[in-house]
Amino acid sequence: MHMVDCIAKKRNGEEHSSDEIKELITAYTRGDIPDYQMAAWLMAVYLNGMSAEETSAMTRAMAQSGKVMNLDAVSGIKVDKHSTGGVADTTTLVVAPLVAAAGVPVSKMSGRGLGFTGGTIDKLESIPGFRTMLTEEEFIANLNVHGLAVTGQTPNIAPADGRIYALRDVTATVESIPLIASSIMSKKIAAGADKILLDVKVGRGAFMKSIDKAVELAQTMVTIGETVGRQTVAVLTNMEEPLGQAVGNSLEVWEALEILKGKGCQALRELCLILGAHMMVLANQAATLQQAYTILEKFLLDGLALAKFCEFIEAQGGNAAVAQNYNLLPQAKYQKQIKACQTGYIQSILADQIGYAAMRLGAGREFKEQPIDLAAGILLHCRVGDRVEKDQVIATVYASHSQKLSLAGAIIEKAIFVTASPVNTLPLLLGFVDKNGYKPI
Repeated sequence: MHMVDCIAKKRNGEEHSSDEIKELITAYTRGDIPDYQMAAWLMAVYLNGMSAEETSAMTRAMAQSGKVMNLDAVSGIKVDKHSTGGVADTTTLVVAPLVAAAGVPVSKMSGRGLGFTGGTIDKLESIPGFRTMLTEEEFIANLNVHGLAVTGQTPNIAPADGRIYALRDVTATVESIPLIASSIMSKKIAAGADKILLDVKVGRGAFMKSIDKAVELAQTMVTIGETVGRQTVAVLTNMEEPLGQAVGNSLEVWEALEILKGKGCQALRELCLILGAHMMVLANQAATLQQAYTILEKFLLDGLALAKFCEFIEAQGGNAAVAQNYNLLPQAKYQKQIKACQTGYIQSILADQIGYAAMRLGAGREFKEQPIDLAAGILLHCRVGDRVEKDQVIATVYASHSQKLSLAGAIIEKAIFVTASPVNTLPLLLGFVDKNGYKPI
């Protein structure tokens, strides 16, 4: 069909056939459809939505627009884990080696950070020498030998998604659930893992602000995964406050290492064990989540997960000595302490504002190709519900340029609220979605 007819059809709220979706995506990837026409079609999708069948067809077309990795040469059930993005979400750096240490191959294609959400690839690049771009042969070899491989998205993996995402970013069509779901799942499918775990963030520090929208996104992605034969489970987690204490690339590597040593933020540790337990069950390495949790907790306590992380670093060219010498990570030149304005209890920590402050320090990106400062960031010393004394240090700001400290410090001061009355801690888990539907906590 002609592109004008395609635009009109979706503008009128009609449904495309799978063949029409495939033809559209193929033609755009080939360069036969100009950006202005694809932008018009994307806006029509944004306004009128897509059916489950359309969304699945679009996902398959984007996954097949380039190379689809074949991981059959790797024994065992390969599991991928994806987070929809949040503040201080350091889970991949802990979960991947933890689950790999338990014998589950973890194959992951990760991205860079954009806006206030951090990217796993940026964090790993804080480690001296670490290679984030692997060839397919290297990726498969690392999976076979070490049970763990993480690489950035290459131009030949779901290239249609790359082009469409760039267009959505400049046409106000990012926040469309069918488009978000097809973007995420096309890359997951192209990356070749057998089973997929999704961590869907909900709240101020996430793209999905409400539980209803997060459930809709999770159900859409799970349906896509199941439709193409990939068992998919989603965990809905709270992002009203930052997940961990560290916000910023080298700081998050430090925090991941602390968790792997049995220390660090208990909320981050707990979520990593929960996510890892789901991956173990997906890989048929445990019968129940509780059994998987117990196995993984042992790997944290006996140091095997930390050893696997060091093995992983070395396998991808990095200096594993960072595990014992944090000074090998990029270090900020300047620091500023933020103190509590009164004695009381932490009422709220606005995750989006903390993420925004980190971005202004240089730890995140305002546009896709922007260089970032791997040393910059924020270390929080409190969580919602904690009691603090007046003038107690509640956050430390790290920057490579002194003029950025005051600006970020002012944002952070307005993002942390203290009240005289006791405050309950925030729930970590909000619910689960699998092929049988949504299960709230």
